[in-house]
Amino acid sequence: MENLIQLVNRLQRACTALGDHGEESALPTLWDALPSIAVVGGQSSGKSSVLESIVGKDFLPRGSGIVTRRPLVLQLHRLEQGSREYAEFGHLPRKKFTDFAAVRKEIADETDRETGRSKQISSVPIYLSIYSPNVVNLTLIDLPGLTKVAVEGQSDSIVADIENMVRAYIEKPNCIILAVSPANQDLATSDAIKISREVDPKGERTFGVLTKIDLMDKGTDAVDILEGRAYKLQFPWIGVVNRSQADINKNVDMIAARRREKEYFSSTPEYRHLTNRMGSEHLGKVMSKHLEAVIKSRIPGLQSLINKTIIDLESELSRLGKPIATDAGGKLYMVMEVCRTFDGIFKEHLDGVRPGGDKIYNVFDNQLPAALKRLQFDKQLSMDNVRKLITEADGYQPHLIAPEQGYRRLIESSLISIKGPAEAAVDAVHAILKDLVHKSISETSELKQYPSLRVEVNGAAIESLERMRDESKKATLQLVEMECSYLTVDFFRKLPQDIEKGGNPTHSIFDRYNDSYLRRIGSNVLSYVNMVCASLRNSIPKSVVYCQVREAKRSLLDHFFTDLGKKEGRQLGTLLDEDPAIMQRRLSLAKRLELYRAAQSEIDSVAWAK
Repeated sequence: MENLIQLVNRLQRACTALGDHGEESALPTLWDALPSIAVVGGQSSGKSSVLESIVGKDFLPRGSGIVTRRPLVLQLHRLEQGSREYAEFGHLPRKKFTDFAAVRKEIADETDRETGRSKQISSVPIYLSIYSPNVVNLTLIDLPGLTKVAVEGQSDSIVADIENMVRAYIEKPNCIILAVSPANQDLATSDAIKISREVDPKGERTFGVLTKIDLMDKGTDAVDILEGRAYKLQFPWIGVVNRSQADINKNVDMIAARRREKEYFSSTPEYRHLTNRMGSEHLGKVMSKHLEAVIKSRIPGLQSLINKTIIDLESELSRLGKPIATDAGGKLYMVMEVCRTFDGIFKEHLDGVRPGGDKIYNVFDNQLPAALKRLQFDKQLSMDNVRKLITEADGYQPHLIAPEQGYRRLIESSLISIKGPAEAAVDAVHAILKDLVHKSISETSELKQYPSLRVEVNGAAIESLERMRDESKKATLQLVEMECSYLTVDFFRKLPQDIEKGGNPTHSIFDRYNDSYLRRIGSNVLSYVNMVCASLRNSIPKSVVYCQVREAKRSLLDHFFTDLGKKEGRQLGTLLDEDPAIMQRRLSLAKRLELYRAAQSEIDSVAWAK
C-alpha cells in the first residue's frame, strides 16, 4: 500500500514542475483530483510545531506574523532503520540537505524568490521531501496561517487573500483537512474549525487536532473535545503536546520530545484512558493510513480523468496546429505544407469529396441551357427584321438566286447574342470557384493559426482564378466567333432548292420579298442557329472546364509558390505571425499533456492497478 502515497507524491511533484498546481485554469488540473492532506490553522495555533513533531525535525521558519507565505507540500518517505536522514527540494532536485537548519533557510529564501522580500503571499507551492527512518509515508500541505489583521508591509487584502488560498485547497472534495486548534482558546473561535465547517459541514473530511493541551488553565481539561462531545467530527480528535518555546530555544531533541509527549498523556489522569490515540506519532500513522485508503478509492476516477483529459488535450493541440519553425527552411516547409493542405481541400470540393463542386455542373446542365433558350431568336428573325437585313444586303442590286449576304447577316446577328450566355457561364463558374476557395480556407485549420498567411493565400488564389476567368472568357467567346466566322455549308446544301430559287420562276424577282419567302428564310436561319446553339451547349462547358476548373486544380497557387521561393526567412516569418496567446496556449497544453501522459504511465505501473 505504501506505493500509493509514493505514486501521488510523484504526480504532485510533476504537477508543480509543469505548472499544474491547483491555480485557476481553463482545464481541470490533475492536482485538484489528487487526494491530499491540507493543514489548516490560525496563526500561533501550533500548526508548525505539529508538522515538526510528525517529522521529528526542526525545519520550518519561525517568527512573528505570517511566516508561511506559500503552500509547503511536505512529502515524507520512510527509510529503513539506521539510514541517514536528508531532505530534497523540488526546485533543487539534485541537492541533498542533511542540515535541517539549512532546510529552514532555503524555505525562507525560496519564498522570497517568489514573493520578493515583501510579506505578501503566493499560491505557488514549495516542494520538500524528507527521507527518514523516523517518519511514516505521508504527504501534507502546510498552508499560511489564518489571520484577522494585516501587519505592516502587507496589503489590506492579506486576510482575505490567505482565507481564499486556504479555501481553494480545502473545498476540493479530494482534500483531507487537518484542522489545528489550540486547547487554551475557546473552540468556538477557532479559525480552523470555522473554515472547515464551511467547506465540510458534516465533518466527513476533517480531522481535528488539539494543541497546547498542557497550557490549559489549571482545573480545566480538553476531554470533552477529545472525546467528541464539544464538537463532533466523523473521525476521533487527536491531542498533541508540542515542545515549549523554552524547549525550542534549548534545541531539545524531537525524539525526546515525542517521549515526553507520551509520558504527559499516560501520566495525566484526565487523559490516561485516551493515551493510545493521542500524540504526534499516532497522528502521523492515522493520517498515513487514511490517505492510503482515500487514494485507493480515488484511483479509478483518476484514471478516467487522465484518459479523458489526454484525449481533450490532444484534440485541442491538433486544432491549434504545429509550432512555428525557427529556420528559414523550416518556415518555408511549413508554409508549403499549409498551402498543400488548403489545395487538397479545394480539390476535394471540386471532386465531390466535399460539397460545392456539383454547383459547376448545375451551371452547364441548367443555367447555360436556360440562358440559351431565353435568347429571342424569334424576335431577331421577325418578318420585318428579315426583310430589312435581306434588302440591305442586296444593296442596289437585288439577289438573283439566293440572298447569301442576307443569310450571313441574319446568322451573324443571331449568333453574336450567344456571347451573353457564354460569358455568364464563365462568370458563374468563377463565382463558384471563389466561393470554394473561401470555404477551403475556412476549413484549413492551419490557416486559422496564421492570419497573414490566410490573407496571402486567399489573395493569391483569387488572383489566379481571375487570370483563369479572363483566359476562359477569351477562349469561350472565340468558340462563338468561330461559328460566326464560318458557316456550315452542308446545312444549306441540304435545303430544298426550289425554296432558294424563289418558287415559281414565272414570278417577278421582287415577288421573292413576299411574306412566304421571307418566312422560309427566317425558318432556315433559325434551324441553323439552333444547330449551332446545340453544339455550343456542349463545347462551352468543355472550354470553361479546361480553362478554369482544370487549371484551378492544377495550378491555383503556382504563382504564389514562385514568389514564395524568393522570400527570405524574415519575410516568411511575417506570414507565420501566429497570435502570441495561441503560442502560449500550445506550450501550456503541451506541458500539461506531458504531465498527464506521465501520470497515466505512473498509475498503470502500480501492481494492483494491473
